[in-house]
Parts: sequence; C-alpha cells; structure tokens
Amino acid sequence: MDKLNLLAALPEISLLIAAVVVLLADALLPEGRRTAIDRLALLALFFPFAATLAQLGTGTQTAFNGMYVADAFSTMLKLCSQVAIAATIIYARGYVIERGMHKGEFYTLALFTLLGQMVMISSANLLVLYMGLEMMSLSLYALAAMRRDSPLSSEAAMKYFVLGAIASGFLLYGISMIYGGTGNLDIRAVARAFGEAQSNKTVLVFGTVFIVAGLGFKFGAVPFHMWVPDVYHGTPTAVTLLIAGAPKIAAFAIAFRLLVEGLLPAAGDWQQMLIILAVLSLGVGNIVAIAQSNFKRMLAYSTISQVGFVLLGLSAGVVGGNMNSAAAAYSASMFYVIIYVLTTLGTFGVIQLLTRKGFEAEDITDLRGLNRRSPWLAFVLLILMFSLAGIPPTAGFFAKLIVLQAVVNAGQVWLAVFAVMMSLVGAFYYLRIVKVMYFDEPTDTAVIGGGQGARATLAINGALVLLIGLIPGPLMNACIDAIRQILGS
Repeated sequence: MDKLNLLAALPEISLLIAAVVVLLADALLPEGRRTAIDRLALLALFFPFAATLAQLGTGTQTAFNGMYVADAFSTMLKLCSQVAIAATIIYARGYVIERGMHKGEFYTLALFTLLGQMVMISSANLLVLYMGLEMMSLSLYALAAMRRDSPLSSEAAMKYFVLGAIASGFLLYGISMIYGGTGNLDIRAVARAFGEAQSNKTVLVFGTVFIVAGLGFKFGAVPFHMWVPDVYHGTPTAVTLLIAGAPKIAAFAIAFRLLVEGLLPAAGDWQQMLIILAVLSLGVGNIVAIAQSNFKRMLAYSTISQVGFVLLGLSAGVVGGNMNSAAAAYSASMFYVIIYVLTTLGTFGVIQLLTRKGFEAEDITDLRGLNRRSPWLAFVLLILMFSLAGIPPTAGFFAKLIVLQAVVNAGQVWLAVFAVMMSLVGAFYYLRIVKVMYFDEPTDTAVIGGGQGARATLAINGALVLLIGLIPGPLMNACIDAIRQILGS
C-alpha cells in the first residue's frame, strides 16, 4: 500500500489549486474584468473532472496510509457531484448577477463545497470523513448567509448553522464512541473490530445510534428535518440548489462508508433505525407537502419524502444475516440518489429562469399558465414533476421501482405497500404543478429570461431524465458494479 500516492488524490488536489486560483483572480483582477468569474469557475471544474475520469477502470487505489480510497464507487459519485456543481453554476449565473451576488466568493465557496464532498466520498478514515463534512458544511453556511440585506435569508442561515452544528456534534460523538469501542479510526478496521469479542458492544451500539442520528440530520430525514423547509425557503434559490443537489450524493456516500463498510456487523441494529426514519420521512414529507403554497417549501418536503426512498434501499441490504441481496439494494439506493439530484437540478433551474430582478418565482401561483408563456419550459418542468412522482417513462419511475423491488426481496412487503401509498399521496402535489401550468390562466406576462447556457443545460437535464427512464441499464449497471466491487473487497 502506497503511503502517499498523490496521483490517487489528484482530483482533490487539482480542485483545491483551481479554487485558490479563482479566489486570487477575483481579488487581483480589476473590477471590470471580474464578470467572467463564473466561466473561470467552470474552467476550474474541468481539471478535477478530467483527473477523476482518468481513474475510471484503474481499480482501487489508496493514499495517505490508507485514509483515502479511490475506487469505482468514489469515482462515479465524484463525477456526478462535479456535473451537479457545474450545472448549478450555469443555472445560477443570471440569478446571482441580478441580485448582486456575482462575486468570487460565491463561486469559490461552491468549489470548496465540492472539495468537501469529494473528500467525504473517498474517505476511508473516520476523521478524514468528518474533515470533508465540515469543509462542505462551513462553505454552505457562508453561502446561505450571503444576502445579508434579507432578513429571511439571515434567519435561514442561522437555523442552518445551529442545526447543522448539532448534527455534526451528533456525528462526531458517535465517531468518538466507535473509536472508544474499537480503538481504531480506519473504517475497514472498525468493521473487523466490531466482530471481535473484546470490543465493547454496548459502546458501539450507542455510537451507531448517534451516527444514524447525525446522518438523519444531513439527509433531512424525519424527525431531523426541521431545518429543511426554512432553509429551502429562506436562502437564495442559487444557494438552495447548492444545498439540495450535490450534498445529497455526499450524504449517501458517507452513509454507505459508515454503515455498510464500517458497521455492517451491526446491520440488524441500524437497519431498523433507517426503516423508522424512512417511514416517518415518507409519511410526513408527502402529507405536509400537500398544504404548501410556496413552491420551494413544497420541494423541501418533497426532498424529505425522496430521502425516505434512499433510506429504504439502505435498509434492505442484509436479510437475516444474509448478504445475497445487498448489492441490488445498495445499488438501487445509489441509483435513486443520482436520479433525485438530476431531477432537483432541473427543477431549481426552472425556478431560476422564471425569476427576474425584484421578483422571486417561489409561489406555486407564479407557475400559472406557464405553458402559454413558454411551452418548452412547461414541458421540461412536467417531465421533472413526473420523475419526482415516479410516473413512467421518466427516470424517477424506474428508481422507485428498483428500490421497492429491493424492499420486497428483503421480505418487507408491508413497507413496500406503505411506500407506494405515500407515493400516490405525493403524486397529488406534483400533478397540481402540472395542472397550474397547463390549465390555469397566466397572471404574469413578463418575458422569461435566462441565458443560452442555462437554457441548453436545462434542455440536456430534462432529456437525461427522460432518456435514463427509457434506457436505465447503463447507469444501473455502473451502480451495481461499483457496489459489488466494494462488497467483494
């Protein structure tokens, strides 16, 4: 094992250098030449993307004495996170310019959130994982508070910071208990120590409880969801997308690293906890979303319900100590979170295209008659709403189907029935958006803006949601291969 192996960590190293270059460019360039800072940020993303792409098919590499791992799982999720941040920057350009947020710190912090996510995804050590989590979280706290002139934004940022700190405390306390019980911070070593007779099982179980609670906060699962609606509603839409999109991929990655790689011997304990979180999230998320009139708050509760499906997949891997269906269950959860992020990117992209200076397209009534104002934009949003609702032939339908199949294969038929019933409830508020767009009279006749880059990205976004729904095989196979490589190692 190479103790250093900087080539394995080249994506993170190149991203760090690129983020510093963007920061220095913003500080040193004259005022009139800073308008292209978003393009420089997109260029900065090219280098880690190329470095990550070069790691495809190279097998598993470790670095820093085994604390960092680059495998098929990390490579795939990093590529997805990088694409998500790139799309977010493209969508955000017009929005941040109109609101005076077109500054280097916005783009630099966005790059540092990505760096934190990439460290989380490749962490093979509990402290490295926590370091990546804090790097991402602190950057997002600063982004949430960027609009200091907005009381709503300041309130959301404060709630996000306080509750995020509590979540980090839960996770860190759980990690400390795991270290106390096993005497090791290496994730694989923790899994081995868990099965040894001399390890303190009581301490480890309590540590597992705190870790699941911390993960519940980061996912936004019920009953740790209280920050999600206020943060989604209060923060600027560009920042909301940074919070709602790529971080969910990183949250899934650390959940997998901690629970599956590190705490698999305790699967009987944490799977039951995840089932409770999933049931509560599906119920509360879908039912409360019906009462929302604000589109962003509705999407917040929608996120809570979608997280329920991700947790269902994670909870269906081990059945009576048998791992036969583990690869199918975990890959279904992985596929689901990727599709969720892809759909969320497009949905918030539409919201940002509909906004203009002095006007936030946040209420559901702002979508009235959208089909008459822009048939193309209404059709893209229709595809995205169908995907979130799980209606064929969109990608969301297949994602829900394979998660439900994994739950049924695990013998939890009642859980699958409950998830289907909650999905039917959720279809109501998604289809309400379609009804408002296509059958209500428009109340806003202003010209819809948005640059060519944002429109092209949105078109690709919508097409991918439809294409993956029709041909899910390649992405699904990639998820299965990545999970099998970890489980077989």
